[in-house]
Amino acid sequence: MKNIIFLFAILLTIAACTNESLKTSTNTTPSVDLNKYPPALQKVLAKHGGLETWSKMKAMSYEIVDSLGNEKQQIDLQNRRERIEAPDFKMGFNGNDFWLEADTSYKGNPVFYKNLMFYFYAMPFVVADEGVIYGKTEPLTFDGKSYPGIRISYEDGVGVSSKDEYFVHYDPATFEMAWLGYTVTYFSGEKSPKVKWIRYDDWKKVSGLVLPNSISWFKLEDNNPSEMRNEVKFTNIKVSETAFNDAVFAKTADAEIVKQ
Repeated sequence: MKNIIFLFAILLTIAACTNESLKTSTNTTPSVDLNKYPPALQKVLAKHGGLETWSKMKAMSYEIVDSLGNEKQQIDLQNRRERIEAPDFKMGFNGNDFWLEADTSYKGNPVFYKNLMFYFYAMPFVVADEGVIYGKTEPLTFDGKSYPGIRISYEDGVGVSSKDEYFVHYDPATFEMAWLGYTVTYFSGEKSPKVKWIRYDDWKKVSGLVLPNSISWFKLEDNNPSEMRNEVKFTNIKVSETAFNDAVFAKTADAEIVKQ
């Protein structure tokens, strides 16, 4: 009888722990209200797998192809912690601090670089973040084809460069994202009239999401894209509903904290 009671107590404990685990998992998945997004953006997001699918994901990793050695990036999709590893440096953001492990030849800025390539890579889903303001913009015409667009700006204090602007342009027939225009204000702190352009025309389906296999930066002519300047390719792309261990984003033993 004692053994039966003991076994019953164990089963109750396991059930309680399981239920608590399920509650935790449910609470960490943000609810999705599509009505707060412009109708065109809703269609673009749906074309790329849907915001509901994106919101369930907790971890993303990929490598940026480089002949000198690939750069690996790991991102916590729920709070945007990050770890980046390249042949000559390691850097990350643990949720509180930016850290960098590199020799004295490294000239980059870890604060500016945080989530930079991720933001370009995770289009169009990242423009559905909190604190985004949606507006109108003129269509972009390239090679005789017109691409409607959505202007993206940010509420004050959102991110490290809240004065940045983005312009998401899409194919009017399919609603597949085709171009991204963006401005850089991090260094000046002021709005910029210069728009840089990235073309998106190489997609891959990963865990139900349609994500870039490569993206291409274009040269500018009268603030519009003219000809391709360079292409960035991605490999080993993974997106998961299982979160990374916190240790992934922890400062390495030889790293230093970087002031914001």
